[in-house]
Amino acid sequence: MSPTTLPAFLRRWATVKPDEPALTFADYSAERDGRRQTLTWRQLAERVDAAAGALPVSPGDRVAVLCPQGIDYVVGFLAALTAGAIAVPLFDPGLPGHAGRLTAVLADCAPAAVVTTSAARPAVEEFLGGSVEIVAVDRADAALTWPAPEPGPGDVAYLQYTSGSTRSPAGVVLTHANVIANVRHAVQGLGLDPREATTVSWLPLFHDMGLVLGLITPLVLGLRSVLMDPLAFIERPVRWLELLGDRPGAWSAAPNFAFHYCASRVRDADRARLRLGRVAGIINGAEPINPDVLDRFHAAFAAAGYRPEKTRPSYGLAEATVFVTTVPDTAPRVTTFDRDALGDGVAREAGDGVRLVACGAPAGQHVALVDPETAVALPDGSVGEIWVHGPNVGDGYWQKPLDSTETFGARLTGDHSGLPDGPWLRTGDLGVRHGGELYIAGRIKDLVIVDGRNHYPQDVEATVAGVDQGIRPGSVALFAVEGTDTEGAVVVAEHRGHREMTEQSERDLAATIRRLVADAHGLALRDVVLVPQGHVPRTSSGKIARSACRDRYLAHEYGKALAR
Repeated sequence: MSPTTLPAFLRRWATVKPDEPALTFADYSAERDGRRQTLTWRQLAERVDAAAGALPVSPGDRVAVLCPQGIDYVVGFLAALTAGAIAVPLFDPGLPGHAGRLTAVLADCAPAAVVTTSAARPAVEEFLGGSVEIVAVDRADAALTWPAPEPGPGDVAYLQYTSGSTRSPAGVVLTHANVIANVRHAVQGLGLDPREATTVSWLPLFHDMGLVLGLITPLVLGLRSVLMDPLAFIERPVRWLELLGDRPGAWSAAPNFAFHYCASRVRDADRARLRLGRVAGIINGAEPINPDVLDRFHAAFAAAGYRPEKTRPSYGLAEATVFVTTVPDTAPRVTTFDRDALGDGVAREAGDGVRLVACGAPAGQHVALVDPETAVALPDGSVGEIWVHGPNVGDGYWQKPLDSTETFGARLTGDHSGLPDGPWLRTGDLGVRHGGELYIAGRIKDLVIVDGRNHYPQDVEATVAGVDQGIRPGSVALFAVEGTDTEGAVVVAEHRGHREMTEQSERDLAATIRRLVADAHGLALRDVVLVPQGHVPRTSSGKIARSACRDRYLAHEYGKALAR
């Protein structure tokens, strides 16, 4: 009989293949080429049991994971589950720029205990101020002297806090059954072979995609997991690609910016040493996918054996555990849609317009495109809100019943034969089904409506990023502000050479941006603001936080606006 909870899977593999490697962490903090630390399944289970026995918790208590990325993070997360508690995957207080989010999340989940490492403990103690019991998992040597509580599949496994791109962080309540179902969906949709696969990830373990790919999927399937720190990737992105080529059948995932980053930063000499022909697949998700970036990545690493069909554009979100749709083992499908028609809610192919990447079809769940005002399911070719129904959808937001009902309790109206009435998850994302595949158009809350026309931010942002080489791709934000009679559109863009620009050169570039956006999108920008690197806010998962950028703009944090 297959296990039905995450701790049960750990016990299974510790019994079935105790001496096989379960988890490897490539540590680049002291050595340029990294030092590998590996635990077998038996060793992992022993460390988890020791940490679980040291946790002063009762079933249902929350345990916040405030560990740096690495083996100790995995141990701390699984120890919380083994002790019968609800894990809350977070980060240590040293993560720059996210102290406010950490404070908000801890206040929301009210943990009974915190797990961290002995090295990070002083900073955690200072941050918490002695209000919560702290356990350093790398120093835990307690043996379980009481029967470990046995959770059921319907019990809560962890709270996955959203990144807060359009709202304050909220904890998605995910059960063991939700998570295990989503792993099964990923295996089905991706064609992942559990007998041969290895997962490789630099994604933060507090992020939904990083947690499910780097920890939960290998745990459920009994795969070897290879992890590295996100900073090690940023320092030298070739490290990620080297780890991918180390073993055949490697799977990984990354947002679109990582593909651009690798294509831009990996040197020719390093590319020549890579062996990417053995890679099984890389999921591209978590943010809008730029087809030009995919083309550049595929061209950059073709000589290393990487083929376009290994890139798997996907769509998902934390409220559905993570995985919703993905493409089959074929090269990414890119379709050009008429821009004006798309703004009117209709997907019509055109020779020139908006190029969107198909994100495939769902596996093991239902996806509907719905009119967000009437809750009527729309036909293929119509832009609507993406709704999801399946066993992977979470139980709601932690202690937020009204928000939970609004987001997780939607029901279809009108004729929807073949689809369940509900409950449905309202994603807040806009998409269209075309040719049997899902295309992502943007977020409802980010949609800019000027003079009655819809404009998708990422479409305009891509135009702005192409105006000047100094504008950083993926670092442009478009948002709407209220005017005296109508909404206006504002662009804030990071520029690498901003500090060296004269006032006149800044005005000239802003004028060029206005003209090109007007020509390409029929959109008159109310304001264009150029800022230095690091001034466009992001969420903890790296997405552009357009609402936060808008707040900064309205608070005049960007200084005097450019010519209006």
